[in-house]
Amino acid sequence: MGIKEGWTGRFYEDFEVGDVYPHPLGRTVTQTDNIWFTLLTQNTNPIHFDAEYAAKTDFGRPLVDSTFTLALVTGQSVSDVSQNVMANLGWDEVRLPNPVFEGDTIYSYSEILEKRESKSRPHVGIVRVKTVGYNQDNKVVIEFTRTFMVYKRGHGPEPLSSRVRQMLGEQ
Repeated sequence: MGIKEGWTGRFYEDFEVGDVYPHPLGRTVTQTDNIWFTLLTQNTNPIHFDAEYAAKTDFGRPLVDSTFTLALVTGQSVSDVSQNVMANLGWDEVRLPNPVFEGDTIYSYSEILEKRESKSRPHVGIVRVKTVGYNQDNKVVIEFTRTFMVYKRGHGPEPLSSRVRQMLGEQ
């Protein structure tokens, strides 16, 4: 039996300015997602969790909490751009050009805007990406830039596969 490596994400050296990563997983937003996230974050605006109230607004139905959309699209990007991140440094230029409604399916992609060596930590680099989330009708629902410190190859935490090899007695 051999251990087959799974996807372990990109390291600083793997990023090239201009690369675009279509993220592989879409996600349909449910009413439960919207209500739970809104209430967990103590957002008291009833447009997110009171259907009668929301019906009287310009949208006519509940809006998905925009911070849920930010969290979801960021999460969709992790396997492609930030699996090996040491730390997020910031989200900037967050734009919400179209609303997200319960039942929408959200997809996303990221483009590498810039990368540079870290001046304070030689074992990481700094990467800035633009991420775009869009719905099933190809309408952009969110776009933002995110800057993060990502490990250089060989400098991140020990991969899980190394621990599995030790458990199975393989070297």
